[in-house]
Amino acid sequence: MNRMVFIHGPGAGGCAESFVHQLKHYPESLAPTLPGHLEGKPCSSVERYTEWLRGWLWSKGKQQDLVLVGFTLGGCIALQYGLDYPDEVKALVLITTGMRPRERRPGTLEFRLKAAEDPETYREWLETMRHQFLFMEPELRDHLMECHRKVGPLSQYRDFVVIDQFDVRDRINTLKPPLLLIKGADDPASPPEYELEIHEAVPGSQYLKFKNAGHFPFAERPAEVNQAIDDFLASRT
Repeated sequence: MNRMVFIHGPGAGGCAESFVHQLKHYPESLAPTLPGHLEGKPCSSVERYTEWLRGWLWSKGKQQDLVLVGFTLGGCIALQYGLDYPDEVKALVLITTGMRPRERRPGTLEFRLKAAEDPETYREWLETMRHQFLFMEPELRDHLMECHRKVGPLSQYRDFVVIDQFDVRDRINTLKPPLLLIKGADDPASPPEYELEIHEAVPGSQYLKFKNAGHFPFAERPAEVNQAIDDFLASRT
């Protein structure tokens, strides 16, 4: 039996509601809220988030047959989990995820820090976040914008720092669980193709790019992404 676990990312991705379409499609799935995303103390590294997630799952009796589906920070955590505890992981699905520090535009981190202090910069930050939802249905877009307001730019800053410290290039070729990589082909941020780097480093992995999808393909093209996950699990597990 597949035990589906959806792991969120920074900002609006910090709301489990970002996986609303997946939670409906997989009725017994789980979507934990990581510590520091409104409640609790944030972890200082992907490794620590991974250990927190493992303890959370074990407390619920979820110790085997895990299908970890992670988005950005959540993808890093899922990948770390698959490397550290391969016998517990049945498959990995990484969305908008890399295996090395992100290449960010100059001032990206400072912008978040300033937004936490300056009202005008905060409004600019919210508009930047809204632009990421270019392909999303209005109702979900508005809901996730509210998540952005609740989680705030400082939380996003901390998550970016954690992501930028993550680097498993020296271990990626030891990954054992089956791997599906998903990317939106039209991400407004135009990031490097981090997913292709992982795909080329992991023999047997599958890599899918969705047109008319950006930073949040699982929320922008949910039916297609859910079907892709179903097909992947049917063929690999």
